[in-house]
Amino acid sequence: MGDCCQVRSTVLLSILAVVATMTAAAPGGGAPGGPGAPAVYQPADKQAFGTAHGGPESPVWFTLDKNRMTEVFYPDLSTPAIRELQLVVTDGKTFTERAQDVPVRTEQVGDLTFRQTARGTGWTAVTTYVTDPQRATVLVDVSLKAKKSVRAYVLLDPALSREGNDDSGTSGDALVAADAQSASTLVAGRGFGSTSTGYLGTSDGWTDLATDHRMDWRYGKAGPGNVVQTGELRLDGTRKQHDTLALGFGATAEEAERTARASLRTGFHEAAKRYARGWQRYLDGLHDAPPSVKTKHERAVYRSSLLVLAASEDKRNPGAYIAAPGFPWGFGFDRQLAPEFGSYALVWPRDLYQIATGLIAAGDTDGANRSLDFMLNVQQQPDGHLAQNTRVTGEPYWTSVQLDETAAPMLLAWLLNRTDESTLDGLRKAAEFLVNYPDAPFSEQERWENQSGYSPGTIAAAVAGLVCLADLLTKAGDTEGAARYLTIADKWAGDVEALTATSTGPLSAEPYYLRLTKDGNPNAGTTYNLGDNNVGEVDQRTVVDPSFLELVRLGIRPADDPVVRNTVAVVDATLGEDTPVGQLWHRFTSDGYGEQADGGPWNVNWPTPTRTYGRLWPIFAGERGEYELLAGDPAAARGRLTTIAATANSGLMLPEQVWDNQAPPGVRPGTGTTSATPLSWTHAQYVRLAWSLAEGHPVEQPSVVACRYLDTC
Repeated sequence: MGDCCQVRSTVLLSILAVVATMTAAAPGGGAPGGPGAPAVYQPADKQAFGTAHGGPESPVWFTLDKNRMTEVFYPDLSTPAIRELQLVVTDGKTFTERAQDVPVRTEQVGDLTFRQTARGTGWTAVTTYVTDPQRATVLVDVSLKAKKSVRAYVLLDPALSREGNDDSGTSGDALVAADAQSASTLVAGRGFGSTSTGYLGTSDGWTDLATDHRMDWRYGKAGPGNVVQTGELRLDGTRKQHDTLALGFGATAEEAERTARASLRTGFHEAAKRYARGWQRYLDGLHDAPPSVKTKHERAVYRSSLLVLAASEDKRNPGAYIAAPGFPWGFGFDRQLAPEFGSYALVWPRDLYQIATGLIAAGDTDGANRSLDFMLNVQQQPDGHLAQNTRVTGEPYWTSVQLDETAAPMLLAWLLNRTDESTLDGLRKAAEFLVNYPDAPFSEQERWENQSGYSPGTIAAAVAGLVCLADLLTKAGDTEGAARYLTIADKWAGDVEALTATSTGPLSAEPYYLRLTKDGNPNAGTTYNLGDNNVGEVDQRTVVDPSFLELVRLGIRPADDPVVRNTVAVVDATLGEDTPVGQLWHRFTSDGYGEQADGGPWNVNWPTPTRTYGRLWPIFAGERGEYELLAGDPAAARGRLTTIAATANSGLMLPEQVWDNQAPPGVRPGTGTTSATPLSWTHAQYVRLAWSLAEGHPVEQPSVVACRYLDTC
């Protein structure tokens, strides 16, 4: 007991010493408590994602979560530069509230212009966000109204150059942060009252304000470390109710400050007008919304989807469209899993194909052509395959081989009718890698990226890709090369059931497609571990997946094929759920890529495996709708569009996953989980289904493939 008291006394004296040091620090001095708590990223379920339409003069993108601005990307879409910016309001005596502590409503009030309304104890703050189309600046219009005079502050947490633990900052009339590669500057239209730069969790402004409702610390500098900056706004909610914040970026602190102040001189309203005009010009160049998009909400989601897809393209690397502007679950906080954090702010060839086909459907063939150019430019040398994913600069991030991704440029080139020699040379290289891959169509990974084997979805992409390439080669006069690829495609198309459809599995007495087979023998009880926190091994015949519908979508099997129809029934019984927004599906049997049972985040680096649960994916509603069009049921397909639209959040962002009927308390099935939102693939699938409904068939189906295997010529 005596030892315990001694330890407590020592700890208390240490804490008091630190507090005394902080309180006594001279104004403008260096902040104590470095390097601060480790930097992590914010949850990935964003309510908003915005940027100006245009070129490299404005290489900055912002995201909003449910309460505040979260990651800002600069100078490209693979590089987060800010972790968060939010308001703090206090009466100086009885309460101090951050935006994240009070109810907030997020709305898209213009094309990728977002407004958040926060309501606290006797105060309401309205913040509206755009970027300056002419500069690397995020502009925030701030309106604060209060029943009695309050004090308002802004908290800024830089995380420059994809790393938040090595920033240095200074505070004065501007909040400036920098690392070895880039810098940020935050300025206010009215100027700041007091400012401070400290370390997260020890000497930051929130730690200060939460203690006694006053800003006692005014540190002039901090770093290197995880710095957090605080500025007192000259607002009181009564007489002074409005201000503008400009968060500018540059390669140096001087450039960032010049950028921020130039945007502040332009003003929020002028910049917002230019921002709106830029997006309107883009939309004017697209097709009008198809008649299949009927309700006001569906039209709003359609328009938002077009904008999200366009915004997902990097401005300095044309054609580099990222999967999502966020870092889900362990990818945002676990250094063992993701040493540099990631990985959705990357380019996947598969996702890029999905995005590009959505762009084509909407009328943006230029964007689709840039996507194909990017794929061909980042082909791995000397073999010509496409890396699993890359940064927007083309640098590979994960490097596993996925044959459907190597086939993607062949499919896209056919849709764009690209027969120039440079394109065909790149496609030939990809095809040679594909057909010579060991045991092809075996793939190191199928489209869910955690298993090797023979997958009907991967085989469908490979077959269709080779047929599309053969058609392009024929048009270019290379009939010999075309014939060779057609022979291989025909062989794989004929083998797909023998490789992936079981007649001895426990889920049906009739044959059905499996997610994959490890050995190309679907009637064998071969076992494997599913990964994603599943313990033990499962019989491959017990695991199904909706990806087999790629065989139908790409024109290799008819919709009324008996194995296809039986697998649809098996998948519905095994993976389907009815939710308040409609029928939705899991990725595959016992998928573990999702939250824990209580809603806690997915991760794989547990001391003891903790079971996680993959939830429902809206993209499958789109894929099912395309199948139903081919099956002659347009009414059912039309309902799928309504289902996808119903999963959008208040900012009109579509998610990767939505909660299933085993959701934790307090959340509604059919609403977005904490997975990646917006997911570009979901938005592309929504756009594509809308146009497929209008045309009566999947608009991206390569007719040359259906002609060959379904006799639709």
